Amino acid sequence: MSKLPSHTKAVVLQESKVPGTPLYHEAPVVKRPLSPPKPGEVVIKMGAVAFNHKDVWIRKGQYPSIEIGAVFGGDGAGTVIASGIPNDPLLNKRVFLTPSRGWEKDPHAPESKFGILGGGAYPPIGTFAEHVVVERDQVIPTPEHLDDVHIAAWPIGGVTAWRAVAVNAQVEKGQNILITGIGGGVALLAMQICLAKGANVYVTSGNEAKIQKAISLGARGGANYKEKNWPAQIGILLAKQKKGAMLDAIIDSAGGDIFGQAGKILKQGGRVVCYGMTASPKITLTMRQVLANQQLLGSTMGSHKDLKDATDFIAKHRIVPIVSHVLDGLESAEEGFELIKRGDQFGKVVIKLSQRDTQAKL
Repeated sequence: MSKLPSHTKAVVLQESKVPGTPLYHEAPVVKRPLSPPKPGEVVIKMGAVAFNHKDVWIRKGQYPSIEIGAVFGGDGAGTVIASGIPNDPLLNKRVFLTPSRGWEKDPHAPESKFGILGGGAYPPIGTFAEHVVVERDQVIPTPEHLDDVHIAAWPIGGVTAWRAVAVNAQVEKGQNILITGIGGGVALLAMQICLAKGANVYVTSGNEAKIQKAISLGARGGANYKEKNWPAQIGILLAKQKKGAMLDAIIDSAGGDIFGQAGKILKQGGRVVCYGMTASPKITLTMRQVLANQQLLGSTMGSHKDLKDATDFIAKHRIVPIVSHVLDGLESAEEGFELIKRGDQFGKVVIKLSQRDTQAKL
């Protein structure tokens, strides 16, 4: 075990010094003490970290339980360089961090207080740092086919997509699946998982270029949700596949009137799995859907077991998470926040920590 540096750099949440509204907290890179690992802990030398919309919501003060001084970031990967256990077999292994706490294996919901890494009081860990001290049972080996940049794009989006697709929608080979809002990290991972399962995938987006990119990756077709007749367009695509074909499930990130819009092309007993509400904080469910036995399922993140199962799946199928932008070094974090705010990315925004950033500073 090499000697650890006494300090490390991290992107931390600092209270905005600009009075008035809209609120937007600061996210400077600061030097912080690095504690040696206790028994049961390891130190990860971070190779790459990834952004989520949560990081921007924290800066806007729109996320619960934020804590000034906390380190940003829920997604990250690197190499174990130190352990509180002598001769730990994890030493020098490439791993990624489990992005949440409180949900180990219950198939329905967290067993205890649930929290996501980054920007908050619980858990008191964030990935946007040169080094992270973390419980050794909260890291997962990186699949051999992925580098740090691409596995950093996996954990939060991956477990969310897996639970929506595999656990709640129960997607199977040959089924017809609609994924709304393609281009975001979760939606793209959901599409990749569905395709690997042998499903027929259709997509929506407000951006025609994103629809075409999804088709190039294997989607059967798509429609622009800004057009009022987008459900009819999806219906036409389904009919081209097979007369009378309907959707088996919808993996939705928008909320709002998804049933009113797409209910007519969703089969009886079909499922709408909603993991986000970018369009509206309410979903309308009427007696029409009840009589059709159509189901609405909420889906948020997933358990530690779900993440392990999902990681085994992408290792078996050699799925590579889609990365939109790779930034260089923690000092580029502000650029990453701006990219997320604009929302024009196709895939994840990742910071690669250069050798200059991650080398030990003794």
